[in-house]
Amino acid sequence: MLLVDDDAPMRREIARELLGDRRVCLVGQGSSVREGRQLISQSDFNVLLVDLNLGDGTGFALMEHLKTVRPAAEAIVISAMEDAQHALRAFELGATGYPVKNSRFGSFPQAVLQVVNGGASITPNLARRLLGKFEPAGGSAPAAANPHKARDVLSERGKAVLTLVAAGHTSTDIGTRLGIGSQTVNTHIKNIYRKLNVHNRAHAVSFAATHGLF
Repeated sequence: MLLVDDDAPMRREIARELLGDRRVCLVGQGSSVREGRQLISQSDFNVLLVDLNLGDGTGFALMEHLKTVRPAAEAIVISAMEDAQHALRAFELGATGYPVKNSRFGSFPQAVLQVVNGGASITPNLARRLLGKFEPAGGSAPAAANPHKARDVLSERGKAVLTLVAAGHTSTDIGTRLGIGSQTVNTHIKNIYRKLNVHNRAHAVSFAATHGLF
């Protein structure tokens, strides 16, 4: 994975946390959009962990570059604030995580592993705030194959998983609550994406909220 953050002390702290987990391989670090572009183009990785505020631009620019150069890679935005507008923009660009710096909710290695396994990482408070930002049907919400039968698209277990995802719970938390393994939860999440014809967590929650699946 790659890490791009212009706050040197914070970048070192995040890197220390990532390097302390043997399940995560940190292959490069950068502090600017320019360095990030070089890393994305030259490195072999599957996750980009990027701050939004970089000295020579924004993390959004790197996410757009990522979609062009390595579309299969996951993007996780890190921010010092639970900003719903920025989070929504990040998810629209394909982000699958938005952990908040200095938050007690989870850890950066956990966030990385979560998205790699098909889940998403976001604090419960930000998840609740995002629900109020989604547009109604006819706006930006994605369309399933048959919107008129939206309530029949997901199984009861799928609805339960999606409701907990929308509340910001991790796969481990969801598994504990439902009495299933975290890998099974991630399988449910992937199936939800497929059934709703969506590609990320924000769109799945948007569709579910719009069509009354909660």
